Amino acid sequence: MVRFNRKILKVLSEEGRIPITHLAERVGLSKSPCQARVKKLEDEGYIVGYKAKLNHSMMGRELVAYAQVTMSDTREAALNAFDKAVQDLPEVEECYMIAGAFDYLLKIRTFDMHAYRKVLGESISSLPHVESSSTFVSMQAVKEH
Repeated sequence: MVRFNRKILKVLSEEGRIPITHLAERVGLSKSPCQARVKKLEDEGYIVGYKAKLNHSMMGRELVAYAQVTMSDTREAALNAFDKAVQDLPEVEECYMIAGAFDYLLKIRTFDMHAYRKVLGESISSLPHVESSSTFVSMQAVKEH
């Protein structure tokens, strides 16, 4: 990947709504070639979307918890069933399959601990093939992307 494309991707990952003229200045291109590169990066799948970074405290969704999930069955069909079902939980912001002592790591955002306990007890524990989970509650975000 060429140097200009990397610069474009870096700037857009930090400032998705930057005007194309400012982006061009930041990466050292004129407007038209910069715009063409952005379009090509979108067409090739390097850029898959743009989104707003939300202030979760203003929305009352300050509690962030990470749940380690261990599966009772790790055959492909069981993993696929879990993967599909976890998509429907709006409180789960991120879900990663992990190679290690447990099977999945979930980032969950809720209003408070009471809401988290409800999500854990009624939703996460009910996902297909969940054997057990462990929770870690974030005390403070030091760095977020």
